[in-house]
Amino acid sequence: MMWDIMSGKIKNLDEASTLVEIWKNDGNKIVWTNGCFDILHLGHLKYLCKARDMGDRLIVGVNSDTSVGRLKGSDRPILDQKTRVSKIAALQAVDLVIMFDEDTPIIPIKLLRPDVLVKGGDYEPNKIVGAREAEEWDGTVSTIAFEEGHSTSEILRKIQTLKDVD
Repeated sequence: MMWDIMSGKIKNLDEASTLVEIWKNDGNKIVWTNGCFDILHLGHLKYLCKARDMGDRLIVGVNSDTSVGRLKGSDRPILDQKTRVSKIAALQAVDLVIMFDEDTPIIPIKLLRPDVLVKGGDYEPNKIVGAREAEEWDGTVSTIAFEEGHSTSEILRKIQTLKDVD
């Protein structure tokens, strides 16, 4: 039963486009965010809940394994794309998950035309991918404050420290 709920949120771009059109016709405010979500941690969870509060429906774009490898290096991702996408889909705050293979999510952003683009506070709003395009369709661009002490890099450093002790 749980897998059905999670997998029902995971869509390809064509399916997502159809669903988003229905949501928009129903008057829903659509929020988009994206990331690698390599090791899901408390910072991610708080961030996604805050993003969801910015509208009626939250779409999360997740970088594919090949995309993460290009962006983060050959030793990443730690968790495979099916695991990462499934974890995001399992979250109550998330309505739809799309995986993308490119380095940026500009293709799904342009197609889905969300009302709100949101990223973490470590991004400057005018440098968020899709910001210029969102302004063209009267969308907004927002950031959410970074959760200090919660990052994938920090978790990986702790693991390496433990490994070095052995």
